[in-house]
Amino acid sequence: MDNVSIITVFTLSGLSDIANYKVILFVLTLLCYCVIWLVNLTIIVTVILDKSLHDPMYIFLCSLCFNGLYGTAAFYPKFLYDLLSTTHVISYAGCFLQGFVLHSSVAADFSLLALMAYDRYVAICRPLVYHSLMTKQKVCILIFFAWIIAFYLLFMSTITTAVLRLCGSHIPRIYCINWLIANLACSASVAKIVIPAFSYTFCFGNVCFVFWSYVHLIKTCQSSKENMGKFMQTCVPHLFSLTVVVVSLLFDMLYMRFGSKEIPQSVQNFMAMEFLLIPPIMNPLMYGFKLTKIRNRVLNFICGKSSAFRFKS
Repeated sequence: MDNVSIITVFTLSGLSDIANYKVILFVLTLLCYCVIWLVNLTIIVTVILDKSLHDPMYIFLCSLCFNGLYGTAAFYPKFLYDLLSTTHVISYAGCFLQGFVLHSSVAADFSLLALMAYDRYVAICRPLVYHSLMTKQKVCILIFFAWIIAFYLLFMSTITTAVLRLCGSHIPRIYCINWLIANLACSASVAKIVIPAFSYTFCFGNVCFVFWSYVHLIKTCQSSKENMGKFMQTCVPHLFSLTVVVVSLLFDMLYMRFGSKEIPQSVQNFMAMEFLLIPPIMNPLMYGFKLTKIRNRVLNFICGKSSAFRFKS
């Protein structure tokens, strides 16, 4: 009981060895965050403003890009502030809020990718009933439940972690996550084993559903050149996005639980940032380059603005 005290702030130790290159790291991080906003906001605005893109596939893509902005907003502003600060601490409430947003963003990512796989499955394997199954109303309901389920799972995890008695305030990372907070508990708890298991099962179930749908997609596309064209244009970016997310998170989770502490801190920080850097940039870029309608709309907008600027000059 002597070690138990009221925790008001947590110390983030991931930035302890960056004194010599703080400014460079700040500039690079700010640049990456600006790129994330630029590419995701471009897709979101394009889909919202162009009525011809108000189809299920593009609405799901818009939601995926919005989720990328939502998740990174919990990390980059605080990280940029810490890079210029001499003390790297976060408030008790701020730590749990950051963990909740990061975790729920990941869960929503898997939910939205599963919905996108279902949309492609219906469009290619059951084209005759596609418009009756994937109405705008049903799409909105599916997106709503995708977010609600993700929020509920992580809300339960966060609440369960928040009621623990903590015997420490040192988090060996550059941001807060529930698993590391649970590690500070004075005794073993359900929050560290059972609650995360539900989240992992949820994400794993979504991945299994995606692969199941792709088995049927590939079987269907083998017999038709037209379906194979649809598959290559719309499914390849989706499969790439899923692979990037799964590999990034799996690599990070395995390292967090079994990794060696002898790895340089800079390498540890990159591995911790990987799923907050690569998927938010690669997802909109892959879809933007691969989906013809979005690519043409963006290029037409850029060319139109360039022509108008030259005309005024």
